Amino acid sequence: MMSDTVAKVDYPQKVDLFIVGGGMIGSALAARLAPSGMRIALLENHPPAAFDASSTPDLRVSALSPASIGFLEQAQAWPAIQAMRTAPFKCMQVWENRQDQGTLFDAAEVDAPWLGHIVENRLVQLACLEALQGYDNVTLLCPDEIDQIAYRPEGSHIRLKSGQAFEARLLIGADGANSQVRKAAGIALDSRQYPMHALVATVRIQGGERDITWQRFTPDGPQSLLPLPGDYASLVWYHRPSEVRRLLTLDDDALLDAFRQHFPAALPEITGLVQRGSFPLARSHAQVYARQGVALIGDAAHTIHPLAGQGVNLGFQDAAVLSEILQQAWQEDGDLASLPRLQGYERQRKLANLVMQRAMDAFSYGFSNDIAPLRALRNLGLRLADHDGPLKREVIRYALGLNPQPASRLFSPLQKLIQRHT
Repeated sequence: MMSDTVAKVDYPQKVDLFIVGGGMIGSALAARLAPSGMRIALLENHPPAAFDASSTPDLRVSALSPASIGFLEQAQAWPAIQAMRTAPFKCMQVWENRQDQGTLFDAAEVDAPWLGHIVENRLVQLACLEALQGYDNVTLLCPDEIDQIAYRPEGSHIRLKSGQAFEARLLIGADGANSQVRKAAGIALDSRQYPMHALVATVRIQGGERDITWQRFTPDGPQSLLPLPGDYASLVWYHRPSEVRRLLTLDDDALLDAFRQHFPAALPEITGLVQRGSFPLARSHAQVYARQGVALIGDAAHTIHPLAGQGVNLGFQDAAVLSEILQQAWQEDGDLASLPRLQGYERQRKLANLVMQRAMDAFSYGFSNDIAPLRALRNLGLRLADHDGPLKREVIRYALGLNPQPASRLFSPLQKLIQRHT
């Protein structure tokens, strides 16, 4: 029987796998591996609030790709998410700042039922934690915090602020961009700040739930509107940090007027503001994803520009690959900490994540300025995407997670022009 608390002991409790970070990615990994019989400890600082169907949608949401949903199905979490609430979308409308007619990407063009689902992050976490219920081999430590991590290749020691202690054959860092696991293992991080922040808001829209997302690229930064269940949507406005700070000082009516003035007129009418917030943008990449006895997944290993909403999907892909490698190791000889095996995970994920990082950088820079050659290229690209069936289908399949290879071909012309002008 899974327990939220463990009696204090003078010696460390031995586990096969200690996952630091029980957010969406860490809890999904634990749920996927729980049926294997591995002794798993999952640590999360903050328990998610229970679901209330009458509540308005949370501010923090993610666009889950079919590949991510497939992993959540394997983790036995997706049915619970659907039973709460999601907003599936079939189409994505994209505008360049000067274009009256945008480009429409439709899932039907690749015979898919939808492009993805917009889901509140908390609901994903709740469903994954619920999927862990009933497993005797899983210890959920929530809420609790790390007091000290002593990383050792032969088995790490973890002491919690509650006084509990653990010895883990394999330590997993799923604890976000400021990962304590990454620091304890001495893994260096390459990082940079983007010169913009994101203003996010949950808004009410007229006309009810939609099955389409909208995105426009402007010289100041992208603008997005994502459907949520009912008469709600998630609005994202990327802009200079000073401008985001100014917008957040406005009262609700003035901020709504700013949304209506600066976002495309073709969007559904925004009728109310539920909540607002902001966050800075940064790109980071761990120099290695694994060492003997330790591995990083999700934001602990990499963060990217969020304009296409791919960060969480990359994290789920990390968890999917690592779970397959660990299950195979468990079945063969039980050596979860093997460096060659963990490096196999790194080989499968590091290049793919780096390609996506560069692609998002290309999009962010290529669409957020008025340099004439880049303006001509992006206009051409959107026109080609709107009329060229094979190219458009390739972009859609890439977004769905169905074809991870073509990113370098899709974005290399834009990247070459960027290198010329920076």
